Amino acid sequence: MSAALRLKPNQDKRLRAGHLWVYSNEIDTKETPLKGLSPGQPVVIENAQGKFVAHAYANPNSLICARLVSRDPKHELTQSLIVHRLKIALSLRERFTPEPFYRWVFGEADGLPGLVIDRFGDHVVVQLTTAGMELMKADVVEAIVKVISPRSILFKNDSSIRELEGIERYIEVGLGEVPDRVQLREAGVTFEVALAEGQKTGWFYDQAFNRNLLMPHVDGKRVLDVCSYVGGWGVRAAVSGASESVCVDVSAHALEQVDVNAKLNNVVDQVRTHRGDAFETLRQMKQAGEQFDVIVVDPPAFVKRKKDLKEGALAYRRLNEAAISLLSKDGLLVSASCSFHMERDHLLRTIQQAGRHSDRHLQLLMTGQQSPDHPVHPAIPETAYLKAFYLRVLPTM
Repeated sequence: MSAALRLKPNQDKRLRAGHLWVYSNEIDTKETPLKGLSPGQPVVIENAQGKFVAHAYANPNSLICARLVSRDPKHELTQSLIVHRLKIALSLRERFTPEPFYRWVFGEADGLPGLVIDRFGDHVVVQLTTAGMELMKADVVEAIVKVISPRSILFKNDSSIRELEGIERYIEVGLGEVPDRVQLREAGVTFEVALAEGQKTGWFYDQAFNRNLLMPHVDGKRVLDVCSYVGGWGVRAAVSGASESVCVDVSAHALEQVDVNAKLNNVVDQVRTHRGDAFETLRQMKQAGEQFDVIVVDPPAFVKRKKDLKEGALAYRRLNEAAISLLSKDGLLVSASCSFHMERDHLLRTIQQAGRHSDRHLQLLMTGQQSPDHPVHPAIPETAYLKAFYLRVLPTM
């Protein structure tokens, strides 16, 4: 029988509203000590009166000391429950994505805290980010096999998040033979990515629908893709009729893959790459008198923690300012941020400041968020992290 963790009085309100996290300062440690629990151990969460709230798994060494997995007293976190949740998650992805290339599981939003699964057709990449889900590793593999029978499963457990849970980082094969490269398709465009060596799980599915929003507006345009990785925005723009797509990234390996992806889609003549730091590269382009009709700014997270906000906001402003300086008189700027701690309104104000400093007038045309395969849990703000703004940039008025 699972150990119990009893909440202090009135500390179940947030959980009843739908949140899945329990913080260590919410536990009545006199009644139910955290000490003695092992990381990942199954527990039952009780309210202050001792009544059942939910099944969870615990980690006494983490600020988030428990994560809820089921509000049904009859259903603990088992392989059977994982299979059930995988099937529910799969039905959502198949509703929005015609081919099997998507984020299949997005942690808490899919009722599986600590589990992320990206699907590349017959190949699957899994990230286990908590001690509780790490203990379910074998069950996760069996559940995936029962639902889709993939050719391979790769555990990409190299995220720094695991250190907060006190678990080691590693990358290992969970099933079959994992190829060095796999292909995926997004809106009819083919990309080749590296699963083990690539960033995150190899691809950023979360921007797919945001890329869809841009593509009708690039025909005949000169496009700059800043922090391009393997060319998600830039190659797609070329396929959508851009006269030229320039992909900028600091990684030589990423830009080599841009060339591969351009070749796969017969747009080699429209795509070129430039290796270098984004800030320095944009400065050099400004000095060279370069101009673009459309610029996409999609950098890595500049604000990973709250204490990074001031410095990170300055970085976003500087990067957007540099991009604006390269835009034509009636250009389009797409500016994105994957920093949860950089709130949507704050990012927009920051871009506006960049525009004013450049003596340009901005018009907000559209906004974007993460694709539907990264659903937002309405009770958990942390699941809503990605934002994108589509802005017309004009001479000052």
